[in-house]
Amino acid sequence: MMIPISLFLLAYFVGAIPFGYLVGRARGVNLFHVGSGNIGATNAGRALGRPYGIAVFALDFLKGALPVAFIEPLAKLWSAEAVEALRPPELLRVGAAAFAFLGHLFPVYLGFRGGKGVATGAGTVAVLVPIPFAIAVGTWVLAVLATRLVSLASIAAVLALAAARVIFKLDPFADANWLVTAFCSVGSIIVMVKHRSNLMRLNHGTESRIDDGAKRRLLLRMLHLLAVGFWFGSGTFFVFVATVPIFDSFAEVVKTQPNSRTANVQIVPDGTSDQRRAQLASGLAGAAVGPVFPRFFLLSAICAWVALWTAYAWKRRAVGRWRFWLCAVASVGVAIGWPLSITVSELRLQRFAEDTVLAQAAATAFGPWHVASLFLSMAVSLLTGVILILAAKLPAED
Repeated sequence: MMIPISLFLLAYFVGAIPFGYLVGRARGVNLFHVGSGNIGATNAGRALGRPYGIAVFALDFLKGALPVAFIEPLAKLWSAEAVEALRPPELLRVGAAAFAFLGHLFPVYLGFRGGKGVATGAGTVAVLVPIPFAIAVGTWVLAVLATRLVSLASIAAVLALAAARVIFKLDPFADANWLVTAFCSVGSIIVMVKHRSNLMRLNHGTESRIDDGAKRRLLLRMLHLLAVGFWFGSGTFFVFVATVPIFDSFAEVVKTQPNSRTANVQIVPDGTSDQRRAQLASGLAGAAVGPVFPRFFLLSAICAWVALWTAYAWKRRAVGRWRFWLCAVASVGVAIGWPLSITVSELRLQRFAEDTVLAQAAATAFGPWHVASLFLSMAVSLLTGVILILAAKLPAED
């Protein structure tokens, strides 16, 4: 136990280095006494200038990332056998992340008065969970563009991080995964608690906003148009253009085989009934289309997320309110349609199971669920079409 304890303490002392305070003092400014009184990158940027804010963010990010990245190699140099014996397997990296994070929040060098943990926490999760980290970063950027509120963007980002870990990790609470999931969840709660003063100011409408500018407004419009265009185009193509010809094509292939599409190999014995041929064609078509669904819904979810945040920026206007709520309803459609498509794909294959009871139950359930999935996809496509039409009324300013 001396190995993890020693390295965790080292991670704490690295995480506790108050880069914001040190940079401020080097410039003759005590960040505790200016702006929000915080030593993080946001207050440093406001008090010292944007380049210094970026520098503080980068340094705070690194003091979270480096302990997580190097703790296992250092421990193995000490004793590889002891590292292999540690359980759960992510104990070292999660411990380093937690102690570096706590070091920033409660630095011993400043009497335990630290920052709010966004940059250092981002550094830890960038190494621990790269995909949820990327989702959180994207959410932060979108929220800043839409609201000009860094604090709100930070809260939205940590919520997105915790949600992404649970959604995109298979068995996030399994023995090998629960520790990382717990760190993401508890860390997100701590960041929100540290932002309680910001939440109060948000509630009273007195929270500081970043400067507006023409570039921000242009980027908002570009992102909204790209997101809605991809969303509408991919959905319309998949639902109304591609799916029916794919199923018809497999039916024709099975009907006329052997042919060039089957490499002139007979895949159905002579004398096979038309019903069994139709089942084979449906099964093959489902096998071809099935792998497309996760990618299709992932693209739809990304587009919905971007469209929703960018639409929020114009919500105060009459057309903007319609745009935002249409995006919200269509996003709910994607959230429901994704797991529904998985159910339909599973039922499609189970209809041909060797277990006749399972096959009959799947065949009975498949029709209603398939129709529901199809109509939901059509509804989302129609909604995104309306949102795309409303893009002709995008404002030059928000």
